[in-house]
Amino acid sequence: MPVATADQVKALIRSHGQGDDAQFYSVAMQMAARAARSGQTRFAQELKEMIDAAKASQPSGAGLVARPVPVARPRGELASLLTVSYPQTRLNDLSLPSDLIMKIKRVLAEQRQRERLVQKGFEPVRKLLLVGPPGTGKTMTAGLLAGELKLPLFLIRLESVLTKFMGETAAKLRLVFDAMEQTRGVYLFDEVDALAGDRGVANDVGEIRRVLNSFLQFLELDASMSMVVATTNHPQLLDRAMFRRFDSVLEFPLPTPKLAEQLMRRRLASLETGDMDWRRLAKAAVSLSHSELTLATDQAAKGALLSGARHITTDALLHALAERRSVASL
Repeated sequence: MPVATADQVKALIRSHGQGDDAQFYSVAMQMAARAARSGQTRFAQELKEMIDAAKASQPSGAGLVARPVPVARPRGELASLLTVSYPQTRLNDLSLPSDLIMKIKRVLAEQRQRERLVQKGFEPVRKLLLVGPPGTGKTMTAGLLAGELKLPLFLIRLESVLTKFMGETAAKLRLVFDAMEQTRGVYLFDEVDALAGDRGVANDVGEIRRVLNSFLQFLELDASMSMVVATTNHPQLLDRAMFRRFDSVLEFPLPTPKLAEQLMRRRLASLETGDMDWRRLAKAAVSLSHSELTLATDQAAKGALLSGARHITTDALLHALAERRSVASL
């Protein structure tokens, strides 16, 4: 096994050229870990000692703290494939099941301590597949990861990748994955089933199969420090190989009555809700998604404020929930 992959060598040179000491040392430690796994223990130890000595020779704090990611704006051809934002979403902004929150916290902990893991030959979780019904918080979770880690969120515009550049999709995907190496961030493939449908479907065309094969290959070879997040409302439509390319698959269910009440209470925190019948409201919220509950609660709250009321009534919120249920059933 070679000491370093081609991607690691490129990342090493790139980080040195950019003066990014934190990334330079992180990639070097990955090389040391790779050497140790291949049996080159003496070389791995020497490389680690060199890295430790180089760090120690720097002024206190210089270059050792991860630098903030600069404001990133995709340019040229890449601008048609990516849009960038800087979410401020935090864990407290989401009403999700406790077990799902724990899994997200674990991902954040591994990302925040990635250098410590890499030094011991482990890679932090950074490729996530989020599955669940529409409106259950999948896309918002991608924003949460970016917000908590203070990284840019890059949304891959699949309609441009698949339609506008149909004959050159693999080349466009390569541009995206090259961008992951150059700019650390959270890269979101929203509704990825449009790109990664089952290759065994009888009416599938050859071009789409080649696109999927390219995507799977890029995922397999990706060794960047960026996070790759894919979401789908229809996991049954995905090619089975997709699930093996991700470090973790997180399931997003519809909110339970308890979570629905928690979400509605949070949205109404600025109004008086002492007389609300939360049992009736939680029952009326069954089968509605997080986004539908948010829309209904906001509608009722704004109606109360515009009418001059200081509090919101149970009937007003029940009416808004019924309206959202009617829209959701269309």
